[in-house]
Amino acid sequence: MNLFDVYPIINIEPVRGEGCYVYDRSGNQYLDLYGGHAVISIGHSHPHFTNRIAEQLQKIAFYSNSVEIPQQQQLADILGRVSGCNDYSLFLCNSGAEANENAIKLASFRNGRKKILSFGRSFHGRTHGAAVVTDNPAICAPINCRDHVVYAPLNDIDDAVDIISKGDVCAVIIEGVQGLAGIYCPETEFLKALRTACDRYDTDLILDEVQSGYGRTGNFFAFQYADIRPDLITVAKGMGNGFPVAGVLIHPKYTARHGMLGTTFGGGYLACAASIAVLEVIEQETLIENALKIGNYLIEQLKTIPQIKEVRGRGLIIGMEFAESVAPLRDRLIREHRIFTGASSDKHVMRLLPPLTLKQKQADVFVDSLKSVL
Repeated sequence: MNLFDVYPIINIEPVRGEGCYVYDRSGNQYLDLYGGHAVISIGHSHPHFTNRIAEQLQKIAFYSNSVEIPQQQQLADILGRVSGCNDYSLFLCNSGAEANENAIKLASFRNGRKKILSFGRSFHGRTHGAAVVTDNPAICAPINCRDHVVYAPLNDIDDAVDIISKGDVCAVIIEGVQGLAGIYCPETEFLKALRTACDRYDTDLILDEVQSGYGRTGNFFAFQYADIRPDLITVAKGMGNGFPVAGVLIHPKYTARHGMLGTTFGGGYLACAASIAVLEVIEQETLIENALKIGNYLIEQLKTIPQIKEVRGRGLIIGMEFAESVAPLRDRLIREHRIFTGASSDKHVMRLLPPLTLKQKQADVFVDSLKSVL
Protein backbone atom coordinates (compact mmCIF):
# COMPACT_ATOMS: atom_id res chain seq x y z
CA MET A 1 0.00 0.00 0.00
CA ASN A 2 1.21 3.53 -0.83
CA LEU A 3 0.60 6.65 1.21
CA PHE A 4 -1.87 9.09 -0.32
CA ASP A 5 0.17 12.03 -1.63
CA VAL A 6 -1.07 14.84 0.62
CA TYR A 7 1.93 16.92 1.66
CA PRO A 8 4.98 18.50 0.02
CA ILE A 9 7.86 16.96 1.94
CA ILE A 10 11.21 18.39 3.06
CA ASN A 11 13.86 15.76 2.41
CA ILE A 12 14.95 15.54 6.06
CA GLU A 13 14.01 12.82 8.54
CA PRO A 14 14.09 13.90 12.18
CA VAL A 15 14.75 10.88 14.41
CA ARG A 16 15.23 12.63 17.74
CA GLY A 17 14.23 15.90 19.38
CA GLU A 18 15.40 17.81 22.42
CA GLY A 19 14.26 21.27 23.45
CA CYS A 20 14.32 23.56 20.42
CA TYR A 21 16.34 21.11 18.31
CA VAL A 22 15.69 18.06 16.15
CA TYR A 23 18.33 15.66 14.83
CA ASP A 24 18.43 13.68 11.58
CA ARG A 25 19.77 10.16 10.98
CA SER A 26 23.29 11.50 10.43
CA GLY A 27 23.25 13.32 13.77
CA ASN A 28 22.89 16.79 12.25
CA GLN A 29 21.27 19.29 14.61
CA TYR A 30 18.49 21.62 13.36
CA LEU A 31 17.12 24.63 15.22
CA ASP A 32 13.34 24.18 15.10
CA LEU A 33 11.62 27.55 14.78
CA TYR A 34 8.41 26.05 13.41
CA GLY A 35 7.50 23.45 16.02
CA GLY A 36 5.57 21.29 13.58
CA HIS A 37 2.86 23.95 12.94
CA ALA A 38 3.07 25.51 16.44
CA VAL A 39 2.51 22.14 18.12
CA ILE A 40 5.72 21.90 20.16
CA SER A 41 5.01 24.23 23.06
CA ILE A 42 7.31 23.05 25.89
CA GLY A 43 10.13 21.70 23.71
CA HIS A 44 10.80 18.36 22.06
CA SER A 45 10.92 15.35 24.41
CA HIS A 46 10.68 17.37 27.61
CA PRO A 47 11.50 14.84 30.39
CA HIS A 48 8.48 15.71 32.53
CA PHE A 49 6.22 15.28 29.51
CA THR A 50 7.68 11.96 28.40
CA ASN A 51 7.75 10.60 31.97
CA ARG A 52 4.09 11.44 32.60
CA ILE A 53 3.00 9.67 29.39
CA ALA A 54 5.24 6.64 30.07
CA GLU A 55 3.94 6.31 33.63
CA GLN A 56 0.34 6.42 32.45
CA LEU A 57 1.04 3.94 29.64
CA GLN A 58 2.28 1.41 32.18
CA LYS A 59 -1.05 1.63 34.05
CA ILE A 60 -3.81 1.83 31.41
CA ALA A 61 -3.68 3.33 27.93
CA PHE A 62 -7.34 3.56 26.96
CA TYR A 63 -10.94 3.15 27.91
CA SER A 64 -13.91 5.00 26.45
CA ASN A 65 -15.87 7.83 28.03
CA SER A 66 -18.38 5.34 29.44
CA VAL A 67 -16.33 5.08 32.65
CA GLU A 68 -14.85 7.50 35.19
CA ILE A 69 -11.57 9.05 34.01
CA PRO A 70 -10.51 11.36 36.87
CA GLN A 71 -7.55 12.68 34.87
CA GLN A 72 -10.06 14.66 32.78
CA GLN A 73 -11.16 16.70 35.79
CA GLN A 74 -7.53 17.12 36.86
CA LEU A 75 -6.80 18.58 33.44
CA ALA A 76 -9.85 20.84 33.57
CA ASP A 77 -8.83 22.12 37.01
CA ILE A 78 -5.30 23.10 36.02
CA LEU A 79 -6.37 24.47 32.62
CA GLY A 80 -9.01 26.66 34.24
CA ARG A 81 -6.52 28.02 36.73
CA VAL A 82 -3.62 28.65 34.35
CA SER A 83 -5.80 30.12 31.58
CA GLY A 84 -7.94 32.29 33.85
CA CYS A 85 -11.11 30.63 32.52
CA ASN A 86 -11.97 28.63 35.62
CA ASP A 87 -15.75 29.12 35.30
CA TYR A 88 -15.85 27.58 31.80
CA SER A 89 -16.51 23.87 31.17
CA LEU A 90 -14.21 21.66 29.09
CA PHE A 91 -15.08 19.27 26.28
CA LEU A 92 -12.10 17.16 25.20
CA CYS A 93 -11.60 15.91 21.64
CA ASN A 94 -8.70 15.17 19.29
CA SER A 95 -7.87 17.98 16.82
CA GLY A 96 -8.34 21.66 16.17
CA ALA A 97 -10.79 21.01 13.34
CA GLU A 98 -12.84 18.76 15.60
CA ALA A 99 -12.85 21.40 18.33
CA ASN A 100 -14.11 24.03 15.89
CA GLU A 101 -16.78 21.64 14.56
CA ASN A 102 -18.11 21.11 18.07
CA ALA A 103 -17.98 24.80 18.96
CA ILE A 104 -20.07 25.68 15.91
CA LYS A 105 -22.48 22.87 16.77
CA LEU A 106 -22.86 24.10 20.36
CA ALA A 107 -23.63 27.61 19.15
CA SER A 108 -26.28 26.32 16.77
CA PHE A 109 -27.82 24.12 19.47
CA ARG A 110 -28.09 27.14 21.76
CA ASN A 111 -29.70 29.73 19.49
CA GLY A 112 -31.22 27.55 16.76
CA ARG A 113 -29.53 29.43 13.91
CA LYS A 114 -27.10 28.27 11.23
CA LYS A 115 -25.54 31.37 9.62
CA ILE A 116 -21.84 31.82 10.44
CA LEU A 117 -19.70 34.94 10.12
CA SER A 118 -16.05 34.23 9.38
CA PHE A 119 -13.25 36.45 8.08
CA GLY A 120 -11.09 36.90 5.02
CA ARG A 121 -7.92 34.73 4.94
CA SER A 122 -9.22 32.63 7.85
CA PHE A 123 -8.31 28.99 8.48
CA HIS A 124 -10.24 26.75 10.88
CA GLY A 125 -9.59 23.20 9.65
CA ARG A 126 -10.31 20.76 6.83
CA THR A 127 -13.25 18.71 8.10
CA HIS A 128 -16.73 19.67 6.88
CA GLY A 129 -17.86 22.37 9.30
CA ALA A 130 -14.36 23.76 9.80
CA ALA A 131 -13.64 23.85 6.06
CA VAL A 132 -16.77 25.79 5.14
CA VAL A 133 -15.92 28.58 7.59
CA THR A 134 -12.37 28.72 6.20
CA ASP A 135 -11.83 31.37 3.54
CA ASN A 136 -10.36 28.97 0.99
CA PRO A 137 -12.73 27.41 -1.56
CA ALA A 138 -9.91 25.11 -2.74
CA ILE A 139 -10.26 22.91 0.35
CA CYS A 140 -14.04 22.56 -0.05
CA ALA A 141 -15.52 19.70 -2.09
CA PRO A 142 -19.00 20.01 -3.65
CA ILE A 143 -20.50 18.43 -0.53
CA ASN A 144 -19.07 21.24 1.61
CA CYS A 145 -21.90 23.69 1.00
CA ARG A 146 -20.95 27.23 2.07
CA ASP A 147 -24.35 28.90 1.56
CA HIS A 148 -24.75 29.57 5.28
CA VAL A 149 -21.34 31.27 5.70
CA VAL A 150 -20.49 34.92 5.10
CA TYR A 151 -17.04 36.51 5.25
CA ALA A 152 -16.01 39.99 6.31
CA PRO A 153 -12.58 41.64 6.13
CA LEU A 154 -10.58 41.26 9.32
CA ASN A 155 -10.69 44.40 11.49
CA ASP A 156 -13.54 46.01 9.49
CA ILE A 157 -15.88 46.87 12.37
CA ASP A 158 -18.64 48.42 10.27
CA ASP A 159 -18.94 45.45 7.91
CA ALA A 160 -18.90 42.84 10.68
CA VAL A 161 -21.41 44.66 12.89
CA ASP A 162 -23.71 45.26 9.91
CA ILE A 163 -23.81 41.49 9.23
CA ILE A 164 -24.40 40.60 12.90
CA SER A 165 -27.11 43.25 13.27
CA LYS A 166 -29.39 41.42 10.83
CA GLY A 167 -30.17 39.13 13.78
CA ASP A 168 -29.79 35.80 11.97
CA VAL A 169 -26.13 35.01 12.69
CA CYS A 170 -25.58 31.87 14.78
CA ALA A 171 -21.91 32.50 15.55
CA VAL A 172 -18.89 34.58 14.72
CA ILE A 173 -15.71 32.52 14.48
CA ILE A 174 -12.33 34.26 14.52
CA GLU A 175 -8.72 33.23 15.11
CA GLY A 176 -6.86 34.74 18.05
CA VAL A 177 -4.14 35.41 15.47
CA GLN A 178 -4.61 34.48 11.83
CA GLY A 179 -1.75 32.00 11.46
CA LEU A 180 -1.76 30.30 8.08
CA ALA A 181 -2.73 33.58 6.42
CA GLY A 182 0.62 35.07 7.40
CA ILE A 183 0.18 36.28 11.02
CA TYR A 184 -2.52 38.93 11.22
CA CYS A 185 -3.77 40.06 14.63
CA PRO A 186 -7.36 41.16 15.27
CA GLU A 187 -7.29 44.67 16.67
CA THR A 188 -8.43 45.19 20.25
CA GLU A 189 -11.27 47.52 19.28
CA PHE A 190 -12.41 45.03 16.63
CA LEU A 191 -12.69 42.20 19.14
CA LYS A 192 -14.50 44.45 21.60
CA ALA A 193 -16.94 45.51 18.88
CA LEU A 194 -17.61 41.88 17.98
CA ARG A 195 -18.27 41.04 21.64
CA THR A 196 -20.70 43.95 21.99
CA ALA A 197 -22.55 43.13 18.77
CA CYS A 198 -22.77 39.43 19.64
CA ASP A 199 -24.24 40.28 23.04
CA ARG A 200 -26.79 42.62 21.52
CA TYR A 201 -28.01 40.20 18.83
CA ASP A 202 -27.75 36.89 20.75
CA THR A 203 -24.89 35.67 18.54
CA ASP A 204 -22.19 33.38 19.92
CA LEU A 205 -18.54 34.43 19.72
CA ILE A 206 -16.07 31.60 19.01
CA LEU A 207 -12.35 32.26 19.48
CA ASP A 208 -10.20 29.80 17.57
CA GLU A 209 -7.04 29.70 19.69
CA VAL A 210 -5.79 26.45 18.14
CA GLN A 211 -2.54 28.03 16.96
CA SER A 212 -2.38 31.22 19.03
CA GLY A 213 -3.32 29.81 22.44
CA TYR A 214 -1.40 28.13 25.25
CA GLY A 215 0.88 31.06 25.97
CA ARG A 216 2.27 31.57 22.49
CA THR A 217 1.41 35.29 22.31
CA GLY A 218 2.61 36.14 25.82
CA ASN A 219 -0.88 35.72 27.25
CA PHE A 220 -2.45 32.31 27.72
CA PHE A 221 -4.95 33.27 25.01
CA ALA A 222 -4.46 35.93 22.36
CA PHE A 223 -7.97 37.35 22.92
CA GLN A 224 -6.96 38.29 26.47
CA TYR A 225 -5.12 41.31 25.06
CA ALA A 226 -8.59 42.71 24.26
CA ASP A 227 -9.98 41.91 27.74
CA ILE A 228 -13.04 40.09 26.38
CA ARG A 229 -14.72 36.78 27.24
CA PRO A 230 -15.69 34.60 24.27
CA ASP A 231 -18.58 32.17 24.48
CA LEU A 232 -16.52 29.30 23.13
CA ILE A 233 -12.72 28.88 22.94
CA THR A 234 -11.07 26.15 20.88
CA VAL A 235 -7.62 24.75 21.66
CA ALA A 236 -5.31 22.07 20.23
CA LYS A 237 -1.73 22.12 18.84
CA GLY A 238 0.38 23.30 21.82
CA MET A 239 -2.08 21.69 24.23
CA GLY A 240 -0.45 18.27 23.82
CA ASN A 241 3.10 19.16 22.69
CA GLY A 242 2.75 16.60 19.90
CA PHE A 243 0.19 14.27 21.46
CA PRO A 244 -3.15 14.50 19.58
CA VAL A 245 -5.53 16.35 21.89
CA ALA A 246 -7.90 19.28 21.62
CA GLY A 247 -10.71 20.91 23.52
CA VAL A 248 -13.55 23.40 23.65
CA LEU A 249 -13.79 25.77 26.62
CA ILE A 250 -17.50 26.40 27.07
CA HIS A 251 -19.02 29.47 28.76
CA PRO A 252 -21.38 28.73 31.69
CA LYS A 253 -24.39 29.99 29.70
CA TYR A 254 -24.52 26.67 27.81
CA THR A 255 -26.54 23.80 29.25
CA ALA A 256 -25.16 20.31 28.68
CA ARG A 257 -27.31 17.33 27.79
CA HIS A 258 -26.35 13.76 27.02
CA GLY A 259 -26.01 13.09 23.30
CA MET A 260 -25.26 16.70 22.37
CA LEU A 261 -21.54 16.02 21.92
CA GLY A 262 -19.44 12.88 21.94
CA THR A 263 -16.08 11.34 21.15
CA THR A 264 -14.43 7.94 21.32
CA PHE A 265 -10.82 8.94 21.88
CA GLY A 266 -11.17 12.48 23.27
CA GLY A 267 -9.97 12.86 26.85
CA GLY A 268 -8.24 9.50 27.00
CA TYR A 269 -5.71 8.68 29.71
CA LEU A 270 -2.64 9.40 27.58
CA ALA A 271 -4.04 12.64 26.16
CA CYS A 272 -4.79 13.86 29.68
CA ALA A 273 -1.34 12.86 30.93
CA ALA A 274 0.30 14.77 28.07
CA SER A 275 -1.90 17.84 28.52
CA ILE A 276 -1.44 18.01 32.30
CA ALA A 277 2.33 17.76 31.83
CA VAL A 278 2.30 20.62 29.32
CA LEU A 279 0.46 22.93 31.71
CA GLU A 280 2.71 21.97 34.60
CA VAL A 281 5.83 22.80 32.58
CA ILE A 282 4.32 26.06 31.26
CA GLU A 283 3.69 27.09 34.86
CA GLN A 284 6.89 25.79 36.47
CA GLU A 285 9.19 27.20 33.79
CA THR A 286 7.25 30.50 33.32
CA LEU A 287 7.03 29.87 29.59
CA ILE A 288 4.30 32.44 28.93
CA GLU A 289 6.59 35.15 30.28
CA ASN A 290 9.45 33.73 28.23
CA ALA A 291 7.35 33.75 25.05
CA LEU A 292 6.60 37.44 25.57
CA LYS A 293 10.18 38.40 26.44
CA ILE A 294 11.94 36.46 23.69
CA GLY A 295 9.19 37.20 21.18
CA ASN A 296 9.45 40.94 21.75
CA TYR A 297 13.23 40.74 21.48
CA LEU A 298 13.08 38.73 18.26
CA ILE A 299 10.50 41.04 16.68
CA GLU A 300 12.60 44.10 17.44
CA GLN A 301 15.72 42.46 15.94
CA LEU A 302 13.85 41.46 12.81
CA LYS A 303 12.53 45.00 12.34
CA THR A 304 16.13 46.18 11.84
CA ILE A 305 16.55 44.04 8.70
CA PRO A 306 15.81 46.29 5.70
CA GLN A 307 14.86 43.45 3.33
CA ILE A 308 11.84 42.58 5.50
CA LYS A 309 8.84 44.66 4.43
CA GLU A 310 6.85 44.03 7.61
CA VAL A 311 7.14 42.05 10.83
CA ARG A 312 3.83 40.97 12.39
CA GLY A 313 2.84 39.03 15.48
CA ARG A 314 2.91 38.79 19.24
CA GLY A 315 5.18 36.74 21.44
CA LEU A 316 6.39 33.67 19.58
CA ILE A 317 3.92 33.73 16.69
CA ILE A 318 5.72 35.88 14.13
CA GLY A 319 5.34 36.58 10.42
CA MET A 320 7.91 38.26 8.20
CA GLU A 321 6.77 39.61 4.85
CA PHE A 322 9.25 39.95 1.97
CA ALA A 323 8.99 41.39 -1.52
CA GLU A 324 9.81 38.03 -3.07
CA SER A 325 8.80 34.44 -2.41
CA VAL A 326 10.31 33.09 0.82
CA ALA A 327 10.76 29.55 -0.53
CA PRO A 328 14.42 30.07 -1.55
CA LEU A 329 15.19 31.73 1.80
CA ARG A 330 13.63 28.89 3.77
CA ASP A 331 15.50 26.32 1.71
CA ARG A 332 18.85 28.03 2.29
CA LEU A 333 18.14 28.36 6.02
CA ILE A 334 17.58 24.60 6.18
CA ARG A 335 20.49 23.55 3.93
CA GLU A 336 23.13 26.08 4.97
CA HIS A 337 22.19 26.89 8.57
CA ARG A 338 20.02 23.92 9.60
CA ILE A 339 17.08 26.03 10.74
CA PHE A 340 13.42 25.07 10.27
CA THR A 341 10.97 27.90 9.53
CA GLY A 342 7.37 27.91 8.32
CA ALA A 343 5.57 28.97 5.19
CA SER A 344 2.10 30.52 4.95
CA SER A 345 -0.68 30.76 2.39
CA ASP A 346 1.03 33.96 1.24
CA LYS A 347 4.23 32.94 -0.54
CA HIS A 348 5.88 36.18 0.61
CA VAL A 349 5.53 35.43 4.32
CA MET A 350 7.79 33.30 6.51
CA ARG A 351 6.38 32.17 9.85
CA LEU A 352 8.14 31.51 13.15
CA LEU A 353 6.33 29.29 15.67
CA PRO A 354 9.11 27.93 17.90
CA PRO A 355 8.79 26.16 21.24
CA LEU A 356 8.02 28.57 24.08
CA THR A 357 11.35 27.56 25.61
CA LEU A 358 13.31 29.49 22.96
CA LYS A 359 16.34 31.31 24.36
CA GLN A 360 17.76 34.67 23.30
CA LYS A 361 20.97 33.12 21.96
CA GLN A 362 18.88 30.83 19.73
CA ALA A 363 16.94 33.85 18.49
CA ASP A 364 20.25 35.54 17.73
CA VAL A 365 21.40 32.51 15.73
CA PHE A 366 18.32 32.82 13.56
CA VAL A 367 18.68 36.57 13.03
CA ASP A 368 22.35 36.21 12.06
CA SER A 369 21.56 33.29 9.73
CA LEU A 370 18.70 35.17 8.07
CA LYS A 371 20.97 38.20 7.50
CA SER A 372 23.55 35.84 6.00
CA VAL A 373 21.20 34.28 3.45
CA LEU A 374 19.73 37.68 2.58
